[in-house]
Amino acid sequence: MLYTFGRSNSKYGGDDLLFTLAVKDGKVWGISLAIADAPDPTTDQVRGTYCAYVMRCFTSCFAVASIVAICGWPRCALGQEYPSKPIHLVVSFVPGGPTDVIGRLLAQELSKRFGQAVVVENRGGAGGNIAAKYVAGVAADGYTLLVTTSALAVNQTLYKDPGYQLARDFSPISLVAWSPNVLVVPPSTPANNLSDFIRDNRGKQVSYATAGIGTTPHLTGDQLLRVLAGLDAVDIPFQGAAPAIAAVLGNYVTLASVALPPALPDIKAGKLKGLAVTSLERVDTLPDLPTVAESGFPGFESYTWVGLFGPANLEPAIVSKLNAAVNDASRSDKVRENLAAMGFEARPGTVAQFGRFLSQEVAKWGQIVRETGIVPQ
Repeated sequence: MLYTFGRSNSKYGGDDLLFTLAVKDGKVWGISLAIADAPDPTTDQVRGTYCAYVMRCFTSCFAVASIVAICGWPRCALGQEYPSKPIHLVVSFVPGGPTDVIGRLLAQELSKRFGQAVVVENRGGAGGNIAAKYVAGVAADGYTLLVTTSALAVNQTLYKDPGYQLARDFSPISLVAWSPNVLVVPPSTPANNLSDFIRDNRGKQVSYATAGIGTTPHLTGDQLLRVLAGLDAVDIPFQGAAPAIAAVLGNYVTLASVALPPALPDIKAGKLKGLAVTSLERVDTLPDLPTVAESGFPGFESYTWVGLFGPANLEPAIVSKLNAAVNDASRSDKVRENLAAMGFEARPGTVAQFGRFLSQEVAKWGQIVRETGIVPQ
């Protein structure tokens, strides 16, 4: 893209000097200077005056180019045109899970609103760190974005070096959705709620299945059962929520602490019994299931959330446009219904609200990691 500026001089008339910037991907790639209607330098005085004028113009134009290169003014203009090509959403977990499903739903909605293809790419592994590290290193042009979960906040403490720093390496765009975690037991368990379960199991050893060490359901279960309730609880980590739930269904463990979405169908079908959900209020999909806060732990809440991020220094105009598109999608009946069917709730909000939420999440999960005694990996 070319940006052209004219410099007029009443002594010589018109635009004596045209200055052109060649800009690509927010960077200055070339500078050209064209002089028109130059006077006939018949005298030393005219020649000296005009040469001095040209030098002043060139100096001022070069200064403009320097400011553009450093401050990124053309990127503001480019941000107004964004997006002009396909966007890549990098999902931090493997295909088929809730994060992937939400990422693909988000891709469809963004594509409809922007009129551009939005391509989903799964880069699972290392608790979301592989995808996060990749996006932290890409160009901050808005065409490669990260769809990830609360693991991004947890991993700041759980790992000695996750390969990135949330506050330094990312531009938060929007919280997309969240879901509470849930404690489930086999239907044959006598207790019908968390309070009764804790009472019945004091002095006994219980085993609880989780989707893996360091996941928010694992940290929730460990803090709630072992730290707060004081039970002799042993974590049995699995590679995902599905095998953790299968262990409960097969009576291989006492209970499971998992995110609500993968457990929801079995709870509704009566194959699992819910003890408590970790949201502050009861969920619409299971109105009879009490909250942990109702069960003797006032104020207790924890969520598995999904958010959208860009690399650090993403142009504010692009961040605002993406945030507005996500919020618009989150308010649509179709998106809300699809999320609710999975046990998630749409969470539209501003960029600033998401930033404050992230700070709180990093602090909260960092404290829980330390309280539970999990050794950073």
